Amino acid sequence: MALGKKIAIIGAGNMGEALIAGMLAAKAAAPDDIHATDILPQRLDHLKARYQIRVGMDNKAAAAWSDITILAVEPQVLDEVLDSLRAELTDAKLILSAAAGYPIRRIVARLSPTVRVIRCMPNTPSEVQAGVSAMALGGNVSRGDERLARAVLESVGQVVLVDERLMDAVTGLSGSGPAYIFLIIEALADGGVKMGLPREAALALATQTVLGSARMVLETGEHPGRLKDKVASPGGTTIAG
Repeated sequence: MALGKKIAIIGAGNMGEALIAGMLAAKAAAPDDIHATDILPQRLDHLKARYQIRVGMDNKAAAAWSDITILAVEPQVLDEVLDSLRAELTDAKLILSAAAGYPIRRIVARLSPTVRVIRCMPNTPSEVQAGVSAMALGGNVSRGDERLARAVLESVGQVVLVDERLMDAVTGLSGSGPAYIFLIIEALADGGVKMGLPREAALALATQTVLGSARMVLETGEHPGRLKDKVASPGGTTIAG
């Protein structure tokens, strides 16, 4: 469903691109509704060529143009970015911050006591609309703001509402989690290759095994330990491993 909002993404790195790809695929936004910024011209060239969105290096122009501003820069540069956007990021705009470890109170302190801020943590599977995001609400956020932020994030996957004090745990679990799952897939495939399987077949088997196992947890509602026990027959090959 189209959101009908102009969305600026300040800092279009891997996470920013995942959100762009997911929102476009879900038709939550049209290319002309998204304005991405980055400090690297070659990065902007890539985004423009691949997604046909608005791009530029001017954060002020993007933020001023937008209804929703998504802050996707690295947390160590967010102080500087916020200071430069104080005039543009007013309470007329909804701000979504995906900066890890950067609390809402710090954003409010650098901008204005009345700004509407939602802290969120998507993950890179958002690129294929299979992400999961957590979000925590700032004190000035309305029910309408919450619904709008949820609609943005649900366009690229599932959304969980949490207390902000838990956002660092979210970052470690679902924000960083895909990297560990990719390592597991790679390790399973490498094991298959070691035992003689062709690389392509080993990777297909490993990938579908992880995907199917995750679906079993989601769709059966059974505890992962119980599902594990169903595979690990007494005296069998699984428990031996």
